[in-house]
Amino acid sequence: MPNAKLLLVEDDPALSELLEFRFANEGYDVRVTADGDEALVLAAEDVPDLIILDWMIEGTSGIEVCRRLRRAKETAHVPIIMLTAREAEDDRIRGLETGADDYLTKPFSPRELLARVAAVMRRIRPALAGESIEVGDIRLDPVAHKVERRGRTLQLGPTEYRLLKFFMESPGRVFSRNQLLDGVWGTGSDIELRTVDVHIRRLRKAIEMDGAKDPIRTVRSAGYALENA
Repeated sequence: MPNAKLLLVEDDPALSELLEFRFANEGYDVRVTADGDEALVLAAEDVPDLIILDWMIEGTSGIEVCRRLRRAKETAHVPIIMLTAREAEDDRIRGLETGADDYLTKPFSPRELLARVAAVMRRIRPALAGESIEVGDIRLDPVAHKVERRGRTLQLGPTEYRLLKFFMESPGRVFSRNQLLDGVWGTGSDIELRTVDVHIRRLRKAIEMDGAKDPIRTVRSAGYALENA
């Protein structure tokens, strides 16, 4: 399996150099930029497996870069870990609501960042390699387009399959209806937001099983998430 591709967006030269060295030493293929606009170009040219994104960078701000990455179909579900000196709870919430998967406040230990990235990579690598993805008692085989729950094969329509796969690649993460629309149907789709709710209901029905809880969590005023079943 090729090395994981990591895009590091950090404008502190000393920190950037340190992190590039540490991640390269761990076997990651690292690209580095200090500029938000260049980060968007690099991510579009060669989609990374994971992005480490500083909030306060040159050009387009980190929070806006995060927002644009989430709007683009190609990078909509690439994991993003935000780095920032902002410690206020409102800032952390804003970063996560914009689409960041994790949030690390400066100063931080490079060892902790390495551990967090490694944890994310353990989760997403099966999907990148075309291997089966397992979340709770649900198993999805992206090669055979087959879904099982507790050993029983489930019958899903093509849209419900794509929706479940999108959820399983980022378990626990809350997606808004707009994010699901972009990630599953594609940016610029004419599908109405309420259509997302229809397919969520169909997906729930397709994966329901006696004695098993509903793994799809509705987050009021926010969207949906797939939890471990």
